Amino acid sequence: MQKVHVDKVIIHMGVGESGDKLVKAENIMQDISGQKSVRTIAKRTQPAFGIRKGQPIGCKVCLRGKAAEEFVATALEIIEKKLFATQFDKSGNVAFGIEEHTDFPGQSYDPMIGIYGMDVNVVLEKKGIRIARRSIQTKKLPGKQRVSREDAVRFMKEEFGVEVQ
Repeated sequence: MQKVHVDKVIIHMGVGESGDKLVKAENIMQDISGQKSVRTIAKRTQPAFGIRKGQPIGCKVCLRGKAAEEFVATALEIIEKKLFATQFDKSGNVAFGIEEHTDFPGQSYDPMIGIYGMDVNVVLEKKGIRIARRSIQTKKLPGKQRVSREDAVRFMKEEFGVEVQ
């Protein structure tokens, strides 16, 4: 029950505009993750960037299980297995960015597409968290079942061989 595991991985690409650029990003996301992406919508209007509220400006994918672990291993290889302590939050989640999609295996640079970066968020959990999420007889999650920053750092070092600075 105390063993930490990867619950899910969220991959996000923000392109800042809809249209052809967003469609290209969605195709890249599908090639990299193997799943169809979901569009993200602007929450508020930003005239300086030409963004209107309700306009699609990015895409995201949520991976779980074996696919999530494989993606994290591949993404950590790209960033050379180096993370900073500030990339871990107090709930044990890890977030990092990948500058170019061309670093992934099977992806190559195409001048017609361009280069897209992405954000990767890894959610770590321990077994037994269902008691806080279930609809009937919901309970508070005990402190020992929560993933701390130290637990997350230890897990990433042991499981993926990450160097934390």
